[in-house]
Formats: sequence, C-alpha cells, structure tokens
Amino acid sequence: MTTLQIVQLTDRNPRVSPEELITGLVPPPHFEDVSFDSYRPDPAQPSQSEARDALRDFTARTPKQGLLSKLFGGRQVAAKGVYLDGGYGVGKTHLLASAWHAHEKPATFGTFVEYTNLIGALGFQRARDQLSTMKLVCIDEFELDDPGDTVMMSRLMRELTDAGVKIIATSNTLPGALGQGRFAAQDFLREIQALADQFSVQRIDGDDYRHRGAPTPPAPVTRARLDECAATAAGVVARDEFPVLLDHLATVHPSRYGRMLGDVDEVLWDGVDTIDNEGVALRFVALVDRMYDRNVEIHNSGVRLDEVFTPEMLAGGYKKKYLRCLSRLTALASQEER
Repeated sequence: MTTLQIVQLTDRNPRVSPEELITGLVPPPHFEDVSFDSYRPDPAQPSQSEARDALRDFTARTPKQGLLSKLFGGRQVAAKGVYLDGGYGVGKTHLLASAWHAHEKPATFGTFVEYTNLIGALGFQRARDQLSTMKLVCIDEFELDDPGDTVMMSRLMRELTDAGVKIIATSNTLPGALGQGRFAAQDFLREIQALADQFSVQRIDGDDYRHRGAPTPPAPVTRARLDECAATAAGVVARDEFPVLLDHLATVHPSRYGRMLGDVDEVLWDGVDTIDNEGVALRFVALVDRMYDRNVEIHNSGVRLDEVFTPEMLAGGYKKKYLRCLSRLTALASQEER
C-alpha cells in the first residue's frame, strides 16, 4: 500500500549541475513508453498519419556526410530537419518522443527553454560541442520569447546540422512566422528565415484530443474538500497556497521546475485566482508543462482553472502558449472524472 506524503512545492528549490542538464535531456515520464505504433491518428485528419509516416522515415534515414556528398549534393532530396506544425493537443510531442525512442542513440529530447538553459549553463561552445556528438536532437515547444534566443538558437541549429546532426522540432507556428506578435520580427527576419530553411514542414491538423469529453476544467472545490483530498490521497501530494506558489516560482529557474516536482503525484492548490502579470503567467505555464510531462493530477479551490489567465493575455502575443496551458490544465484536472 502506498503511503501518503504531504509536501509543499514552496519548500523546494533544487540545484541541477551542468552535467545533469545533458543527461536529463530525455522524454519525460508521460512519454517514456510511446511509439509510432501507439500513436492513434484521427481517420478524419490524414495529415496526422502522414506526419507519423514522415517522421518514421526521417528517423530511419542516415544523413549523407563527407566530401563527395558536399560536392555533389545538389539534389538535396532530404531536409536536415523536420518541423512539426499544428495546434495544441494533436499529438506532436507524442510523435517527437516516438522519434527519439526509435532513433539510433545518442540523442537528446528537451523543450526549447531546456536547450537555452543548457547554453546558459555550459556556454555556447561547450553546449554546441556536446550536442554535436548526438545523432538526433529533438526540440519540443519551440518558443521565441526573446530576440536574443532567436539568434542563439538559429546559430546553434545551423552549426548542428552542419555537423551532421538531425533535428526535429515542434511548435504551434510555421517556421517563417516565428516571432510574429511577440517582438519586431522584421528586425530578425534574416535569422528567422535562416532557421526556417533548415526544416521541411510537416503540418498536423486536428482537434485537441485532451478536450474530447472534457471541454472545460471541473468546478473548483472548497478548502474543506481539499482537506478531504489530502487525507485520502496516496503517494506524494503537494499542497500550496496558489499566490505563495506563484511567488516561489520566481525564485526557481524554469529549467528546474521538473526537478522541483520530483516525485509529486498530485497537487492541491488553495485560492487559485486570475493571474494579472504576464511574467508570472509565463512561469506558471512552464510549471504546468512540467506537470503535464509527469501526469500530475490537480485539485483546486478558488476560481476555475480556465479563468487563470486574463482575456487580454488570451488575445495577445502569447495566445497559443496560454491556450496550450489551458488544454493541459483541463486534462490534468479532469483525470478523476475520466
């Protein structure tokens, strides 16, 4: 029988060494057993099975290298990377993790922010040298929130592909449109376009599978009900006052949120309220992403979870990021119903 352990995330501030950053670039627990065969494409959306087949072929292909291929490589029958573009909840991360599992190792798998943090921790040269030894680099949730990151990641990916490393990336925006609505894209158009040219684009259409049968999060419960949840739960439960948790996130780098969650099976949030600061909201999004990786169940008092972002945020430049977060919150909060 699993014993109950109540913890507080606000008590946790983990430290991660640079070496652990490299070894930790693997699919999260939520995707540790997925495969191309376990992906279930929607028959009404042929682009889903097409994307699966394209990735299966790409992972099986050995990139051509050497002087002759460089001299006589004019045919360019295959791209250096694949870019999976589609809405949230169509299975892009499932396919990306499937490619990692199927591909010859060594290979890395991480989110965009994990790679930028790796560069920050190791320095560009060392991070590039480490990643250049990989046969495949998988980049999930490609986010261009900062112009400096745009230039840095564009350079990294060009140098990796020049070294023969294959790259697969996912995002909710087509490569040629990266950065639109977030900063002055025209000032970085050359870098953005150079990045886009590394990939063949594989579009994935479809509805958000996480919302099938559960279009909105369940209603919030009372604090008394959260007390009951804490008393009857099994495993490790993290219970925090929501405003205090948000303050704590500012003291922990987002690259360490996964380590902060650690062995947590379920979270209980007291007093959830609408976030009115975009910096706070983006840190919360990063936390939810890591919770989704680990399939952490959510119960909360306060407002319903689909009210956690302001209408202005949901209409702004980070709209897709916030909508993806709401999709994941709905899935994590609806597990008991399902």
